[in-house]
Amino acid sequence: MIVTLTPNPSIDRAVFIDALHRGEVHRSTGGRIDPGGKGVNVSRALAAQGATTTAVLPVGGPEGHLLQDLLDAAGVAHASVPVRGTVRMNISVLEPDGTTTKLNEPGPDLSPSEVEALVETTLERSAGAEWVVGCGSLPPGAPADLYAVLVARVRGRGGRIAIDSSGAPFAAAVAAKPHLIKPNHEELAELVDHDLPTLGHVRDAARELVAGGIEVVAVSLGGDGALLVTDGASAHARATITAPLSTVGAGDCMLAGLLHGLSTGLDPADALMTGVRWGAAAVTLPGSRVPTPDDLDGIRAELTHEPDLDRVLT
Repeated sequence: MIVTLTPNPSIDRAVFIDALHRGEVHRSTGGRIDPGGKGVNVSRALAAQGATTTAVLPVGGPEGHLLQDLLDAAGVAHASVPVRGTVRMNISVLEPDGTTTKLNEPGPDLSPSEVEALVETTLERSAGAEWVVGCGSLPPGAPADLYAVLVARVRGRGGRIAIDSSGAPFAAAVAAKPHLIKPNHEELAELVDHDLPTLGHVRDAARELVAGGIEVVAVSLGGDGALLVTDGASAHARATITAPLSTVGAGDCMLAGLLHGLSTGLDPADALMTGVRWGAAAVTLPGSRVPTPDDLDGIRAELTHEPDLDRVLT
C-alpha cells in the first residue's frame, strides 16, 4: 500500500492544437480531462498498474465533485477531506511535437483546521503502508512546513515517507529528513542554491543530501533520464522516446514506478529502472493519461552505475 497526500489537487484539462500563437483564436483538434495534482497522479499510475494505493486530498466546490467522480471512474481509492474552497482547474495546451504550455490556478485557501484534517487523514490511512508520499505545490493558506510536519509525524510512527515538491515547502521537508526525495533538475538546483549543468554536478548535489540524512535521492532529468543516489552508490537510467505526446505527469509516473519497485523488494537501481519505464511510457500518452501494463510494452530503459558525469544536461 502506498498512500499519497496531494494538498492542492486539480482537474487537468488537456487541449490539443496544431500550434500555439499568442493572442489568436485556436481550434482544438481534441482534448481530455483527468484528475490531477502530483500525488493524485502517483496514485493513478499505481492503480493503473494494479498496485494498492489511496489518495488523500481536499475536495470542495463543483470541481471537487467532478474530481471524485473522475477518481472513481479511474478506480483510484481516495479519502476526501471537505474544504470550503474550490478545487482548481489546470489547463495544458499540447502541440504535436510534445511542447506543453500549462496554466495552473492557485487552488483553494485552506484553513488551519482543514490542513490538520488532511494530515490526520493521511496518518489514519497510512497505517501499515509501505510508503507515504507528500506531493506537489501547496494551496493558499497552507503553511510552508506542511510537508515537514508530515515527515516528522510519519517518522514518529515508524513509517517511511517520500516528498516531491519545490520551493520553501520542499526545503523545509528536506530539513525534516524524509526517507526519499524526488526533485527534478530545476528543483534540485533551487534546493542547493546553485546551477547543476552536468550529470556530475547533479550527482554531487544528491550525495550532499544523502550525507545530510536523506536515504534516497532520485532526480528526474527529463530527456536525460533519471539519477538515483544512496549512501555509497548511484545509478543512472534513461529511456529514449522518439515521438513524445505529452510530458504532463511523467515525473509523477516515474516516482510511482520507483516507489512501487522499492515496496515490492527491488533494489534501488532496479526500482529506478521501473520508474524510468513508467515515466517514459507516460510521455507517449496524450494529456496526463497514466500508463497501463500494455503501455509499457516496447519501453526499454538502459541502466548504468558509471554514467558520463561530464554529460551536459538539457
